[in-house]
Amino acid sequence: MANYREMWENLGMDLAAHDNLCAVLPTAFGDVYLSQKNRPKAMDFWDMVVADIHGIRPAELIEAQKKGQKVFGTFCVYVPDEVVIAANGIVTGLCGGSQFWVPDGEKVLPKSTCPLIKASVGARLGKTCPFFRIADMYVGETTCDGKKKAWEILGKDVPMYVMDIPQMKRAKDVKKWAEEIADFAAVVEKETGNKITPEKLADAIRIINEKRKALARVYEARKSSTIPISGKDALLMMQIAFFDDPVRCAQMVNRLADELEQRVKDGVSVFPAGTKRILLSGTPMAIPNWKMHHIIETSGAAVVCEEACTGTRYFEKLVDESATTLEGQYAALADRYMGINCACFTPNTKRIDDIIRLAKEYKVDGVIDVNLKFCCLYDTEGYTVENALKEAGIPVLGIETDYTDADAEQLRTRIQAFIEVLG
Repeated sequence: MANYREMWENLGMDLAAHDNLCAVLPTAFGDVYLSQKNRPKAMDFWDMVVADIHGIRPAELIEAQKKGQKVFGTFCVYVPDEVVIAANGIVTGLCGGSQFWVPDGEKVLPKSTCPLIKASVGARLGKTCPFFRIADMYVGETTCDGKKKAWEILGKDVPMYVMDIPQMKRAKDVKKWAEEIADFAAVVEKETGNKITPEKLADAIRIINEKRKALARVYEARKSSTIPISGKDALLMMQIAFFDDPVRCAQMVNRLADELEQRVKDGVSVFPAGTKRILLSGTPMAIPNWKMHHIIETSGAAVVCEEACTGTRYFEKLVDESATTLEGQYAALADRYMGINCACFTPNTKRIDDIIRLAKEYKVDGVIDVNLKFCCLYDTEGYTVENALKEAGIPVLGIETDYTDADAEQLRTRIQAFIEVLG
């Protein structure tokens, strides 16, 4: 493993605190991931990425900056990567999924803020994550009140642009989102110094669509009665997809999909026959949050799908590639991104429809609806989700949790009981 200490020091990171983080991650990853048996060989790429997660990709981003490229840090699947790529910019995800960053976030945020927001703010202000130090500009969005206030705090420390997401999905709301995308494009052009043309945007749309198609192939393989990959490994692939170069990401994911499709043909499963199949729905699971998957898959069940931003919401629905003008392309982007069914919208019946559809497509035995503590959007919508699933005859378990391990054994007991009820 290369020595990136000088790079971290140049980024102004707190090296002592960062050393503490780096000391914990390998053990956690080994316990959760490397202890698995019969993993797909193609997972070696993601194992390598995690082994040097604060080194390899950050070094690539810094080299790109030296050549004049700008890096945009994003927190949400609604921010269109295509616009940044069309201006020769680079996108990196910034959501925090570790309890390590929460205390620094709580120095400026109420403790009753969801852990994802606290961790994201803490990773920046605590100076312990290189991705948060490298990004030239952060791009936030108005998906919840906690994020809106967090952007104001982060905006005092780093250049911040906020996209205003409509709260409904009427025709005028989709049009408004297309206008927001056009406004964002102007900001990206100014930051990068590069003009976005229909040709460049068309290329960027194709690049991201190919990435979505590759991810969809892996999920298609997970529908098989032969389960060729653990939910934990699929989650890791999704989490790294937010950080990686999109072309390389598509190549590596297609490589994995090739192996999984062959495994399905050969009847190679990572779980015993008859293992109960679980769909996870709810709040996103940012790296390194592997908590729920690990508990479920060491309690006798298999996670075969995630209805989450770190799941189907990230890749389902492609952008129409037929438009030849910027106005038409912004409209196509708006149509696709407004098709993502987050709990921030009202009414939100389409998300309920998605969960029931996915439960059937992936032939699940039950759904576990997971809500990060203090996320009022998904917590409130959990009532509707659970009622709809019960009416559809699909067993469901509602879970509220955070990033700590304090509730791990309690959750394991509840999940094991739920699996037993499934028969």
